[in-house]
Amino acid sequence: MSLKVIELNDCGINVGDESGIIAQSPGFALAIGNSLEIGESAEQKARLQPTNSYNKYWHELNLEPLSHGNNIRHYADLAYGQLLHLAEIGQIDSEVIFAVPGNFTRQQLAILLGLAKQSPFTPVGVVDSALAAAIAAAQSAVIIYADIQLHQVVLTKLEVVEKYLTTDSVVQVPGVGNQNFMDLMMQLSTGLFIQQCRFNPQHDAASEQLLYNELPRWLRQTDEDQSSLILELKTGSTVHTAKMPRESLISNLKGYYEKINQQISALATAHDVQLFLSARMSALPGYTATLKQHPNLLVLDSHTVNAACLQYRDLITGTDEGIHLVSRLPVSGASSATIANATAKQSAAADLPTHVLFSNRALAVGAIEIKNKAKLNGHAAAARTIVMELDSLPEDLGRIEKRAEGVFLDSGQNEVLLNDKKVSGQQPLKLGDRIRFTADSEEICLIQVSNVV
Repeated sequence: MSLKVIELNDCGINVGDESGIIAQSPGFALAIGNSLEIGESAEQKARLQPTNSYNKYWHELNLEPLSHGNNIRHYADLAYGQLLHLAEIGQIDSEVIFAVPGNFTRQQLAILLGLAKQSPFTPVGVVDSALAAAIAAAQSAVIIYADIQLHQVVLTKLEVVEKYLTTDSVVQVPGVGNQNFMDLMMQLSTGLFIQQCRFNPQHDAASEQLLYNELPRWLRQTDEDQSSLILELKTGSTVHTAKMPRESLISNLKGYYEKINQQISALATAHDVQLFLSARMSALPGYTATLKQHPNLLVLDSHTVNAACLQYRDLITGTDEGIHLVSRLPVSGASSATIANATAKQSAAADLPTHVLFSNRALAVGAIEIKNKAKLNGHAAAARTIVMELDSLPEDLGRIEKRAEGVFLDSGQNEVLLNDKKVSGQQPLKLGDRIRFTADSEEICLIQVSNVV
């Protein structure tokens, strides 16, 4: 049987193997009588049965007694139920590596391993998920990894010490978890439905749950329509439609983003710090745009942790002395194949552009928005935005992003000229590439600027 990886994040616990992510389950449980629902089905009923719904059992994993009047003794019972659920949906019946967030305490790790040993699979290793996320793309002495959970954001600072990437410190930022964002966005959308449709979707549990379930789909519109989100709720035979200006949404989220970024700034005191965002963090509406002052920003793929755990399995799996949390890995790799791969990555990075040049101005590659006839608010926005003046084209033209696997242009449905060839969607960029949006528009050039100390 193949080795599996379980990445524990209660926003969505991933199960993966050599083929990639094969199953996901959010950290929700619904306990009614002798019945226990886990994962997505429990989340989509949580507001219908709030007194029987649980979503803090990973966040506060412990053995403290619960007195909710059902058969759940403590949070560990719910965590065990989810492990069984993961074993079923991920077809796990052999060895497992756990990737756990840095905020897990020793006691919580002990509970996790105890539960896992009673499960249909065998735990063989535990690794810090931030370390696994960062190891493949580490190119600086200091790295900060940001990930979001249901009830908090976790920031992990990693440092290279004697050729090992090592977990240095962990900062928990409470009150800015996924559920906090969902609650705020539900309030905003409810206000818009009342204002525009004279309909209150939170007037009963059924429509409130429907509102919650629809939010993720609405938010995915941000790549297609940068001006506003179209919110549609169907209750009975009636369809209620409201518009949420994207600018208003991001403005309301600003306070949460500032709270996170203050903690990032407190950690990022060294020179040339790399800042890695999980795919979950980067999906927050407009969040990456708030980090424009960080030139070494990488958005990591959702498969990154799974791939690293499998690549470093020999160093993560336990020995005769038992299973211990792995909090450091060699940056040069654990095998000749890994070293060759790391060397190839470094070689490729040397040929990557570091800046874009537009209108005699160089902008560091990170997360650069390309706008058309837009009015910018403040110096920070100007520092990370290219503004063009083109007729008959939308305001949002695309963005240039630095990711773990390289530098990319994402123009959505807009057609652009990349080195005089018409393309659209996501395109990898290399040093020397030229981008134009019309045949006679000014070019955006990909260049490399050496650091001068």
